[in-house]
Amino acid sequence: MTFGKVILAGLIIISLAFPAHPILDHALPKLSDYGFFKEPISEQSPISDVIPYTIASELFSDYAEKLRFIKVPENRSISHNEDLSFSYPEGTFLIKTFYYQSDVRDPNSDRRLIETRLLKKTGSEWLAIPYVWNNEQTDAVLALAGDRKDVSWIHSDGKPISILYSVPNLNQCKSCHVYNNIQQPIGPKVRNLNLDLIYDNISTNQLDKWVSLGILEPFDNDSLPRTVDYMDVHDGNLDERARAWLDINCAHCHRRGGPAETSGLYLELEETDPTALGILKPPVAAGRGSGDLKYNIVPGHAEQSIMDFRIRSLDPGVMMPELNRKLVHKEGVEIIQAWINSMPEKE
Repeated sequence: MTFGKVILAGLIIISLAFPAHPILDHALPKLSDYGFFKEPISEQSPISDVIPYTIASELFSDYAEKLRFIKVPENRSISHNEDLSFSYPEGTFLIKTFYYQSDVRDPNSDRRLIETRLLKKTGSEWLAIPYVWNNEQTDAVLALAGDRKDVSWIHSDGKPISILYSVPNLNQCKSCHVYNNIQQPIGPKVRNLNLDLIYDNISTNQLDKWVSLGILEPFDNDSLPRTVDYMDVHDGNLDERARAWLDINCAHCHRRGGPAETSGLYLELEETDPTALGILKPPVAAGRGSGDLKYNIVPGHAEQSIMDFRIRSLDPGVMMPELNRKLVHKEGVEIIQAWINSMPEKE
């Protein structure tokens, strides 16, 4: 079957599975149809009005690496609110491509693109539009029902890893991106973007770059917050690194207005209530996910803490985060364990 016939067959299946879904009015059959990248699009070289960006602390995705881009409609700009959240103009695209190097130790090793996720601003919310790359690495095809891909690579410790990588379906995308019942981006916040990136061989603050390009309204505040890079032991202290890990990996659900709001466990970087952070907080439901432990966090004792138990688990009924994870984030677990163990014990 030719690539074109595969696309047609896929669109027929999508139309049957999602007969009246609004995404079908916005999604194009192939990633190349949007014209975001120069040919060959596998090189991910953006056209002039598609701007690369990065974030300080990344969501763990089974060690997949990511390329991020933003496209704001011509003559429009992103505004910001008093709480430093963004308001994006309709028609904005956030583009994120997931890939693996064949050998993590060698940045020049072969790269395999797995999926590209688009978030498109339409009216009051965002639509998630997932694309899966073909084996030839020439294009990515619309995949609202998700997909699975066998992925292998040599890890940083020199050991081979193989997993069945899961591309989330439309409903799974929404389950993580919903805030106050509206689908929204997770990563691009002011504090997560407030860092330098290389543009035309010059290191420039990303927010300043966006302002200079006219896609972001200027800021009056000269002391904007900044999230640390939790993977960098020299960027912030242990508390800041642990809180950054929890913020990007857990707080999209565990926050007020998030899908896990009823848990009472709120893990955003801005949270200051020790109980809301889980310290000596019993779980709302003490099922299998609690591991027969009493509290989310027991200061000084990671081994007695539900949080540590769940982020180390690969059991689908226990593990956190609970979707599309086949591996334990070893480095993240070590940060959280060290953070809990550093807390003074409570009498």
